[in-house]
Amino acid sequence: MQAPSNGHLGRTKEFLMGLVIGLLILWVIVVIVGFIVKSLFWLAIVGIVLFVATAGFGALRRRSGSVH
Repeated sequence: MQAPSNGHLGRTKEFLMGLVIGLLILWVIVVIVGFIVKSLFWLAIVGIVLFVATAGFGALRRRSGSVH
């Protein structure tokens, strides 16, 4: 089996960063909806937790430079 080429690794990194950014945007929307609808305050809390977790994951992946 051949090792993946640099082009493949670049696309994978771009995909993962796109996924992380997409999740961050989704969590921001969840937080806003949770704060707008007072009865869904728990949704805002979940959104904040997921936003922080996703941001931390993205920062760790970016700092380590690993794809796997």
